[in-house]
Amino acid sequence: MSLKKVIACIRRNKAFLITSHTNMEGDALGSELAFYQLLKKLNKSAVIVNEDNLPPEYIFLPRKEKIIKYRDNLTPVRFDCFVTLDCSDLSRTGEVYRLNRVKKPILNIDHHISNNNFGGVNWVEPKASSCSEMVYKLYQAMRVPLDVHSATALYTGIVADTGSFRYSNTSAFTHKAVSKLLKFKLDIPGIYKHIYEDIPYEDMKLLSKILPGMRREAEGKLIWFEVRQKMLRKTFSFDISEYILSFGRAIKGAEVVVLFKENLGVKDEIRMNFRSQGKVDVNKIAQCFGGGGHKTASGATTHGRIDDVRRKVLAKIRENLKGTVPADS
Repeated sequence: MSLKKVIACIRRNKAFLITSHTNMEGDALGSELAFYQLLKKLNKSAVIVNEDNLPPEYIFLPRKEKIIKYRDNLTPVRFDCFVTLDCSDLSRTGEVYRLNRVKKPILNIDHHISNNNFGGVNWVEPKASSCSEMVYKLYQAMRVPLDVHSATALYTGIVADTGSFRYSNTSAFTHKAVSKLLKFKLDIPGIYKHIYEDIPYEDMKLLSKILPGMRREAEGKLIWFEVRQKMLRKTFSFDISEYILSFGRAIKGAEVVVLFKENLGVKDEIRMNFRSQGKVDVNKIAQCFGGGGHKTASGATTHGRIDDVRRKVLAKIRENLKGTVPADS
């Protein structure tokens, strides 16, 4: 669907409810906060409602106080258009989609290849580095001026989803967009430190317990980790999953890395995060287990005993690794 239809949708509606996916990260937050500010600059009414609390590493984001935490007894929100950002499926909003009781039009803006076009207006660009990059295009197309707050939100989202411009989704356009954002004299060291270097001591100790459990298979092309409930007294206060996965990706010869984690508070619910160097499409593997995402970064949540789930998932990965050669060969 063309960007023109997205712009037309924004122009014909007056009030918007904005949301993103559960387990929020930089791109989800950055894109929805920048989109919120775009709407306000257009004199529209907007509210952001999320299933989860703001992760502590993103506490620095401007306008974060505009985000409302979803709850069952939330005061009814009036809106003309329900906007999802960075969601491949409507169910990824958690319970927030239930606020759209009267089935208002859905504007779906996303960059996941697994997006199922659940909206009335769907703008899906799998080649975009991030949803934040797409919102940046929207600012340009609508000729809405950026400011330091919107630029900070967009920059944060792009940095988070490109792994600080290391991943293959980083394009010439990504760098061009960021060059425009940097004109607002963003606090680059401060943003980086908040996202990547403010890990609580307790979480770092936990990380040190997880890494020794790393396993290697398929001639070194498959690396996996697992986190069992008994290792966790609480959820991570900082999302260290990305650190674990990055550690695996950095190993010579590794093609696919997967993290298995038993979710706290839910019996036999297993969260899986996949990363690939590019030769194996982990989006297709994640889809086999009810998830999805990107070719090189995907996730899924399934139910069962962790040993059984791990056995099935690793078998599927080994099947996809046949015929591949290590990344450094």
